[in-house]
Amino acid sequence: MSGPTETFNFQAEISQLMSLIVNAVYQNKEIFLRELISNASDALDKIRYQSLTDPSVLDSGKDLKITIIPDLANKVLIIRDTGIGMTKADLINNLGTIAKSGTKAFMEMVQETKDASMIGQFGVGFYSAYLVADEVEVISKHNDDEQYIWRSSAGQNFTVTRDTVNEPLVRGSEIRLHLKEDQLDYLQERRIKEVVKKHSEFISYPIHLIYQKEVEKEVPADDSEEAADDEEKDENKPKIEEIEDEDDEEENKSSKTKKVKQNETVDEELNQTKPIWT
Repeated sequence: MSGPTETFNFQAEISQLMSLIVNAVYQNKEIFLRELISNASDALDKIRYQSLTDPSVLDSGKDLKITIIPDLANKVLIIRDTGIGMTKADLINNLGTIAKSGTKAFMEMVQETKDASMIGQFGVGFYSAYLVADEVEVISKHNDDEQYIWRSSAGQNFTVTRDTVNEPLVRGSEIRLHLKEDQLDYLQERRIKEVVKKHSEFISYPIHLIYQKEVEKEVPADDSEEAADDEEKDENKPKIEEIEDEDDEEENKSSKTKKVKQNETVDEELNQTKPIWT
């Protein structure tokens, strides 16, 4: 059971910004992934810089990376990082109650140009998630606090709850995008790879994509199944007893295989070409 849930109102400008993003029609919605990966990279930078003067901050986890996980069954796209994470106060302030200095300027620009692609330069890239999602959850763990869940379906408010239901994060944040019905293409391996290659190939931290892939494998045939099939086919035929050499029998057993389709979990690094400045 999770802890008590607290509800907070968005700061007025943030509420207006979200309404603008949710209701407007933009062609270039793929920029949401660029923005969320960029934010994850910033969070990783912060913990790395802290570790230069205090190496113990990485005791909770030294592996600095970004992971993307499409959950097709639940229509959820997950973006996870092992960065600095956010405290409860950070979640409340950074994602809702304190407006960024560029919020108003961005809204004015969008209303004039109808182009949301510059959202990250105004410090409000997180809200681009609502270009493709009806609901957004942010699960975050900071070294100095417990794990919390921030959740909002846009509108006027958001909730923050102490997390006792999800798998503990060692440190960092996990964003869960509950995708709109017309944006489910972003759960496809092909589409994710395309967007990452286009916008985020030179992020200096590894970006991993974990997905399910159907593969065909040869497995040992089930002798009892084959025997049942053969018995059914041959039940009306006269029985002829065959005597096999023991070596032949063992060889036949070892060579009996069948092809089956299985789902295999693939963990693929998408940005193996590192920028020359790292």
